[in-house]
Amino acid sequence: MNKLPGVFDRNIAIVCNPFAGGGKALEVTQVIMKQLEAGKMSFTVFQNNWPDDLIGFTEAWIVGGDGTLNFFINRYPGIKIPFAIFKGGTGNDFHSLLYGKRSLEEQLELVLTVAAKPVDAGRCNENLFINGVGIGFEGAVAESVLGKKKKSGKTSFMIAVLRKILFYRSRFYSIQSTELKSEQKSLMISVCNGRWAGGGFQVAPLAQADDGWLDVVIIKAISPLLRIRWLPVIDRGKHLRLSFVSHFKIRKIIVESNQIIQSHLDGEVYQNKRLEIEILPGKYLIYH
Repeated sequence: MNKLPGVFDRNIAIVCNPFAGGGKALEVTQVIMKQLEAGKMSFTVFQNNWPDDLIGFTEAWIVGGDGTLNFFINRYPGIKIPFAIFKGGTGNDFHSLLYGKRSLEEQLELVLTVAAKPVDAGRCNENLFINGVGIGFEGAVAESVLGKKKKSGKTSFMIAVLRKILFYRSRFYSIQSTELKSEQKSLMISVCNGRWAGGGFQVAPLAQADDGWLDVVIIKAISPLLRIRWLPVIDRGKHLRLSFVSHFKIRKIIVESNQIIQSHLDGEVYQNKRLEIEILPGKYLIYH
């Protein structure tokens, strides 16, 4: 990596989840360290014990998956310094949105040369999220892989999907927003800032993380056979025009049920009977 003007003014906090990706995050962190050492740049690595605050650092680099990113934004909810996300988990959906298929070396070059840009986030009740909230079937799938050793990409999630797809029972939800007020039985309700979920399922293909809106995709209750029939179409993001699918953009939405709602925030399991979800436009500055 070439030395770049201004890089020596940077003091980077590298926060790593050593368990992410079955150790992949540690391998990525080692590569990053070698590159920064070669460039004589100032950095500190935190693994098991992250600091209480990031005072004194000019930026943070996060190494892990979507779950690590979710932990980061909820640990430092008022963070003002810019940050970057390096792929090191089993689910890296928000990383894919920002960096596409760039190699680690290409991403390092990008992060060290571009200005940080505003990126939206969201709040669900008292918790922050950045990629999305999955309600119903998505939440049940996330719960089913909780605590299990995951394979990289969508493999673990696809296995869980196939196990759940025949027997999951759709539930009634009350949905309230400016765009929609309804009580309906739904297979899943996805409130998305990013496009992908579950390690690569293109749930919200039109979502943009810097437009000040959240994309809502609702799939109505359908039979197990129809779920199997249309799963590949949903996987490819070609489902928005299907008759049993609704799509719209919102700034705020409330989802309620008379049962505990199975849901996830960025892949992290979350349960409540009422979810009040809103967009936080331009919440973070991210190098991408």
